[in-house]
Amino acid sequence: MKYKLIALDVDGTLLNDDHFLSAENKEAVAEVTRQGGRVVLCTGRNPKNAFPIMEEMGLAGYVLADNGAVTVQVEDQKVIHQYEMDGRGLDPYIRYCRERDIHFDVNTAFELYVDNVEYLTQEARFMYEHLELVPASLPAWEEFREPIVKFTVFSTADKMDEAQREWNTWLQTFNIQRSGEFFVDLMHPEASKGNALKQLAKQLGIRQEEVLSIGNYYNDISMLAFAGLGIAMDNSPLEVKAAADVITGTNNENGVSEALIKYCLS
Repeated sequence: MKYKLIALDVDGTLLNDDHFLSAENKEAVAEVTRQGGRVVLCTGRNPKNAFPIMEEMGLAGYVLADNGAVTVQVEDQKVIHQYEMDGRGLDPYIRYCRERDIHFDVNTAFELYVDNVEYLTQEARFMYEHLELVPASLPAWEEFREPIVKFTVFSTADKMDEAQREWNTWLQTFNIQRSGEFFVDLMHPEASKGNALKQLAKQLGIRQEEVLSIGNYYNDISMLAFAGLGIAMDNSPLEVKAAADVITGTNNENGVSEALIKYCLS
């Protein structure tokens, strides 16, 4: 098989709009694995809610989670690598969110913290329940015992557009990524899906030209650019398609299966 490492985004790529894994995508992934390919998830999700998808596909190996900020080995949930953030540097962003009533959370590799868990909005509660995540109340920075890897804000698309425009004028101490219409993520300056994929490929002894990646959103651009073959879903924004080498079908049309059959199994 030409491509030995296959990195798949999850939401908007591997899963359809109802957040289900189709039988077609599952079977294509299974066949790639049977023929010797290593399939990993490269996602904005927390590792905890990426592991069940790996399990559903019958995969071991690795999850590149939180937009590449943390790489975890699935079998023992061991953190292989993480990009640590300075929590105190988040203070002005937290003030901005509090002043504008924008929801935020602070992530370590496996834990998630919100401003006050007792006062979550209905929308935020629904989101965490859907993702099967249980947040805790944000402690003081000095009370953190694990590295902070990601800061996520969640609100209306208009508020996210405005926040991203404003923060891009600030001194750039973080990598600011739009990970969804209603989400903006802040991470260590070097944290990205592309860098995490590059590091894993090096660790596994796999050349860049032997890496294939499939994604659909702005936070996928770095991994599409790094891979020997970067494939964008047809439901991607134009800028994401421009960063890819080829386009496959949408996430509702089993675009992942289509791409794996064409470029890995043919």
